[in-house]
Amino acid sequence: MAWVYLVVAGLFEVVWAFSMKASEGFTKPLQTTVTLITMVISFGLLAIAMRSLPLGTAYATWTGIGAIGAFIVGVIVLGEEASLLRLASAGLILAGIVGLKISADS
Repeated sequence: MAWVYLVVAGLFEVVWAFSMKASEGFTKPLQTTVTLITMVISFGLLAIAMRSLPLGTAYATWTGIGAIGAFIVGVIVLGEEASLLRLASAGLILAGIVGLKISADS
């Protein structure tokens, strides 16, 4: 169940990163509120996951999900560049997350 909490925490990290961008430096109240609420949820779920997962595995996976998710949202929603190098770099982050998951199960 810890992995489920961790994945959901990572997804909430994507939401708060996007809403922080949309808040334009915390100048828009709705987007700022969404950012703060989803940050608390994300951190709370991460804390629950860390009860049974190793610190390094949990934190790296959480930030990796957030990084890849934010990258995807940036490309799809915000029209950011999807160059081969950026895609390959995101793939390396994903490979690292998979490696951490595999090593945590062994």
